[in-house]
Amino acid sequence: MSARNVVFPAGRQALYERNRYSPAIRSNGFLFVSGQVGSRPDGSPEPDLEAQVRLAFDNLNAILAAAGCSFDDVVDVTVFIVDPESKFETIWKVVGEYWGEAPHPTLTGIGVTWLYGFQFEIKVIAKLPDERAGG
Repeated sequence: MSARNVVFPAGRQALYERNRYSPAIRSNGFLFVSGQVGSRPDGSPEPDLEAQVRLAFDNLNAILAAAGCSFDDVVDVTVFIVDPESKFETIWKVVGEYWGEAPHPTLTGIGVTWLYGFQFEIKVIAKLPDERAGG
C-alpha cells in the first residue's frame, strides 16, 4: 500500500492526531473527507443546533479548501442526524445556505442515536481538480 496523501485544514491537526484519524485523503483523483461535526477548536460540540450545522460546514469547507477545491466539487454526501424526525427541518434550512445551485451531489441521510455529543455530521467525496489529484 502506498502512503496516504492526507489533507489537514489549518489549525486543527492536533485534534485529528489526538483522535487518530485523518480529516481527508486524496486518492485516484478524489478527496475522501471524514465526517465533520460542529466542533469548536478544542473539539467540543457547539450546543446550538443551527450554529452546530454551520460550524460542521465551515469545518468541511476548510478541509475542501486545503485540498484546493470547494463544495462545488462534492459529488457524494452522507449526513448523519440524531433524531432526524424532530431536527430535519432545522438542519435542512441551514444546509440550503451551503449547498449551492443544482445539480446537487448525491445524498444519503442516516438517522442515528448517538454522535459523541453532536446532532449532525456530514461526510463527503469530492472530485479533485486535475492538478491536485494526488496519489
